[in-house]
Amino acid sequence: MRFDVITLFPEFVQAGVELGVVGRALQRAVISLQTWNPRDFTTDPYRRIDDRTFGGGPGMVMMVEPLARALTAAREASEEPAWVIHPSPKGRPLTQERVRQLAELPRIVMIASRYEGVDQRFLDRYVDEEISLGDYVLAGGELPALTVIEAVTRLLPGVLNDASSAEQDSFCEPNMLDCPHYTRPEVLPEGRVPPLLLSGNHALIARWRRAMQLRDTLALRPDLLSAAQLSKVDMKTLAWLKVIESQENPNTSQEIDV
Repeated sequence: MRFDVITLFPEFVQAGVELGVVGRALQRAVISLQTWNPRDFTTDPYRRIDDRTFGGGPGMVMMVEPLARALTAAREASEEPAWVIHPSPKGRPLTQERVRQLAELPRIVMIASRYEGVDQRFLDRYVDEEISLGDYVLAGGELPALTVIEAVTRLLPGVLNDASSAEQDSFCEPNMLDCPHYTRPEVLPEGRVPPLLLSGNHALIARWRRAMQLRDTLALRPDLLSAAQLSKVDMKTLAWLKVIESQENPNTSQEIDV
């Protein structure tokens, strides 16, 4: 997988990929990354990449020509076809399912814009997809670009030490959060590990984890459950959880009877 990022702050992007999962993937050559600064593709002495917006209003807009030249150079740097993404609050929300689809591509180019935005003619002509991380605005597209890089990279073969780690994350099953996790020591002042996890009964542990998934999704993201694929057992568990939730002082730490 090759990533190219068009950015006014290449140092920002480079620093963001040096550590952790993405850093290891770069070292192992599972992925490659190159940044392109649109200022390097300007033709005027001031290296201008933005100008005032037509019609008036605050802020500056990134110009078509420097971005288009940078994108052309990025495309020509590899024979692999490139899917061009512009992170933007106007885009479709990024989901784990979309991340899985992006991980099947050979190459992604991202436009990390700044200021008030990008000339719409560039977006219409050159961008394949706009992606949003949420209903809020950042100063630039570098952090969203890094988010896409990490989310996609960790799904690539050979990146994680245990591939099943990615399969158990939140949203890997659509519309379902992950279950709680515990590690040593068994007993702490903050609490103890649920005894069932120490039993060695893997069938019961799997059922407990499923119940915890349902509990946490109901508590934290109930909006997801309407679209989740639930079994009859799941439905019974949810009904039980809702009864517990409706109690005046429920013991939220109690274990579900699996």
